[in-house]
Amino acid sequence: MAKKVTIKDLAKAAGVSVTTVSQILNGKGARFSEETRDRVHRLKAELNYVPDFNARNLILHSSKTIGVLVPNIGNPFFSSFTRGIQEVCREKEYMPLVFSANHEVELERYYLSRLVERSVDGLIIASSTITNETIDEILKPNGIPYLLFDQNQAHGQGDRVAVDDYQGGKLAAEHLLKLGHKKLVMYLPEQPTENVLNRLAGFKNALNTAGVAFDETNIVKTEFTKQGGYKNTVAVLAKQPTAVFCANDELAIGLYRGLTERNIEVPRQISIIGFDDIDLDEYVTPALTTIHQPIQQLGNEAAKLIFKRLSDKEGKLSQQLVKMPVNLIERASTAQVEG
Repeated sequence: MAKKVTIKDLAKAAGVSVTTVSQILNGKGARFSEETRDRVHRLKAELNYVPDFNARNLILHSSKTIGVLVPNIGNPFFSSFTRGIQEVCREKEYMPLVFSANHEVELERYYLSRLVERSVDGLIIASSTITNETIDEILKPNGIPYLLFDQNQAHGQGDRVAVDDYQGGKLAAEHLLKLGHKKLVMYLPEQPTENVLNRLAGFKNALNTAGVAFDETNIVKTEFTKQGGYKNTVAVLAKQPTAVFCANDELAIGLYRGLTERNIEVPRQISIIGFDDIDLDEYVTPALTTIHQPIQQLGNEAAKLIFKRLSDKEGKLSQQLVKMPVNLIERASTAQVEG
């Protein structure tokens, strides 16, 4: 097995000091001649030299990494969100380290602690279970900049990106009302987070404004996954709705399967509307009507806020908040109520 080329090997080949090589490779070699800089970079490529990560961290006082904690990397929403973060990190030449906590509090604390130990430069936290206590115990004492995505329960903490979930719920209700639906079910996760509760509030208030009473017993709860949407199909149908508002698209797609197995046609017999606008929505049959939130752009903005925070060396930047709009995407899963 070939021996790894070290910075000492590269310096010897270039006929310069280790310090000179380090400064040139780290973009701080302006005081050296163009010939010397070119020689170092040429030999780096020829020798296949790869900088030692830990040594580089010590020199730059930066790991050039951003930790990203999400609740479920298997959810297409968080895949798109992470892709948005990756785009900005690549531009900044930072490495995103992505972890999925699977809604487990202890696993979340474990990942956060390990990321702090590895001196990540900043953290983007989209986990729904993060608390003020965790922030106070793990993040604040170590002075690591962090940003919270709007799923979590922590209040008054850190920078934040969010969407107008209340407006999203309102748009869903108004769309179904326009189609003549009044027998409605709201399909929710078993432990709804603040943003999901805002969707419910917007939905109910729009119905109240239109003079349509919403019976709280018409809220059906399940796991916040495709499997959850599928396995509680019977509970949804027991309410005899003409339309169902699913708190996210994964629930809606799971419900599709449950309805198909029972030979119930969407939207002829029951209309379905989701929330998120994941890429699968255009490929299921019928294509899913949903509330669109700019998922990848949310990831972009989250990363931009973190880098803006990192550049604030004097600590003068106040809390950053970016709130983004939502809009209705009408496809084929909703239709005028029959009769």
